[in-house]
Amino acid sequence: MAFTDYSSLADLMASLGAKRAVYKRLSENDNSKQQIYMGSDFSFLTELPFGEITKYPDMKIPNFKAPVELWWINENGETAPAPDAQLILYPKYPEVRLSGFMRGCTTAPSGYMSPIPAEERGEKNSKDGRILILGITDQGRIYAYLAIKNSPVARSIPVDGFPDGNAGGTLLRFPLRSEAGNSRDQLISKLTEVNRMGWIESCRMDSKGNIMRYNARNGGGYTLEALFGIIPNGRAEPDFMGWELKAFTGNRITLMTPEPDSGFYREYGAKEFVLKYGHDTPDAIKYFTGTHKAGILNKTTSMTMEIRGFDTVKGTITDVSGGIFLIPPDGSEAAIWSFPVLLKHWSRKHSHACYVRYDSEIREGKTGFKYRDPVWLGEGTDFSLFLRAMSSGKIVYDPATKVILLKTGKTGIKARSQFRMNFKELGCLYTAFIEKTL
Repeated sequence: MAFTDYSSLADLMASLGAKRAVYKRLSENDNSKQQIYMGSDFSFLTELPFGEITKYPDMKIPNFKAPVELWWINENGETAPAPDAQLILYPKYPEVRLSGFMRGCTTAPSGYMSPIPAEERGEKNSKDGRILILGITDQGRIYAYLAIKNSPVARSIPVDGFPDGNAGGTLLRFPLRSEAGNSRDQLISKLTEVNRMGWIESCRMDSKGNIMRYNARNGGGYTLEALFGIIPNGRAEPDFMGWELKAFTGNRITLMTPEPDSGFYREYGAKEFVLKYGHDTPDAIKYFTGTHKAGILNKTTSMTMEIRGFDTVKGTITDVSGGIFLIPPDGSEAAIWSFPVLLKHWSRKHSHACYVRYDSEIREGKTGFKYRDPVWLGEGTDFSLFLRAMSSGKIVYDPATKVILLKTGKTGIKARSQFRMNFKELGCLYTAFIEKTL
């Protein structure tokens, strides 16, 4: 088969399971040797799925690398994986590049991704007519197709792009026919429906998708997720069509809850961490709590939170081995959240975020919630914005971890590491933060 225009390619991508797509107009230096330049910051990472991030501090230019599940589509509609495809993140500049996308793939367009000889090159960074289209599935697979200069697909893509516009970094949005309206419209439509329902009894979904009553304090978030058909899980992925739903009732918002991946906490576990660093209470519960701001001693825990390896002035990571450190008086490392862990979590969960305020109300002994109008939409973020906000004290580490002494003599543990900020400060995390009336 030969693609007659962009819509025929879109149809194939949709049939392969792609739910959204993006594209980039390539330059001469976008090739298999120099890699494909994706963006001058990490905002691009909010658009494409990727695997675990690994740090490489000993390279000539220290960097992070993350695998991507990339499959090439050829002119016959055949697909095959590119097993070595990966993203390389260079925090020094910063920039992100796609690498290893040709090796070992039988359907890759090798003849059109080779470096151009010096005598044949045009103006540096000139657009050469090639267009890279990437279709993305909900399972994290990326289908790639290269439209060469003057091909039917390349000619059919508008010079000024499609209506949805920029998708982060150098990427632009590419429409798929499988999309029934854009995700924002569908999100607002569903939220309007929820708002008009009024009081809703607290509930949640079980692992099989059945709705069940739920009476815990965090029922507001679970109930909203249940109304959207979302089964609770621990995956760092958005909730609904690429949008992260954040239900809140007070002014302090929980942004994310990643557990430390290094330090005493990781080595010995949350229980031993609380037993060593927590404070006792009369009710046989030992807590580790307290608002921790960067560079300020917390009087409750006697710990100081430090951000190491980040230049707050330039907004760049200077040490790929850095992260957020919790330091007790003896100078040891009680808990560490490394940059790779935080970077992946933030990029996957906050590219598009919707904040929904709710009220709690008890009726006939049953707890329920009303979801209010308006809602707030945050779009376009970058990990450096998170680190800047944390450096300035706008984002705090506010744990709620406890060890309970049970009547049997054994102990129970509830671990919750929370990064939080006040609602009025949220705008600093996004390039666009708007109030939307339902």
